[in-house]
Amino acid sequence: MPLDPQPVGRRERNKRDKLERIIAAARDLFDTYGVDAVTTQQIADKADIGTGTLFLYAKSKSELLLMVQNSGYVAALEEGRAAAGNTAETLDGVMAIIRPIVECNRTHVENGRIYLRELVFGDPEEPHHRDALTLTIKTEEAVAIVLRRDKRIKAGEAATLAQIISAIMFISMAATINAAHTVDEIVEDIAGRVRVMLPA
Repeated sequence: MPLDPQPVGRRERNKRDKLERIIAAARDLFDTYGVDAVTTQQIADKADIGTGTLFLYAKSKSELLLMVQNSGYVAALEEGRAAAGNTAETLDGVMAIIRPIVECNRTHVENGRIYLRELVFGDPEEPHHRDALTLTIKTEEAVAIVLRRDKRIKAGEAATLAQIISAIMFISMAATINAAHTVDEIVEDIAGRVRVMLPA
């Protein structure tokens, strides 16, 4: 007989509530003004908490950006996985995973580019940075699953191809030359590069 789940205590509920308020406040301010124009004090005020409390959840504005973008990335990856399950063609499946991630990253172009820079050059010991790296790995795994549906692609090759596709996606989103491009243009750029890597 299964045990009833333990109720979440008041302290945990309060912590979760504060975290949700911090993410919502930071997302709203970052999306409206850009991460560089927002202060941690503004985020604390909007979340209705003290700055000391804010720094218990994230020690810097960079960590706050990682936290905000990671939460959006999780939802985007889930959306992409679900969409990929409804595709027959390999390229369509791969792009079904990639499109929501590009959309998430381009909600505010400069914030998305700063996030990618933090992902590459940030401190891997920092928890929110570690979460971002984990999401990258999960994206590669999701792409590899789609690639393995194509019997012409070997399992080991699928993992390597997924890593290359991930790199293509991140470079396309981060490149200064693409800063003014739309989501559709970025997705088409990525699709064109992925297409030449797949079996004819």
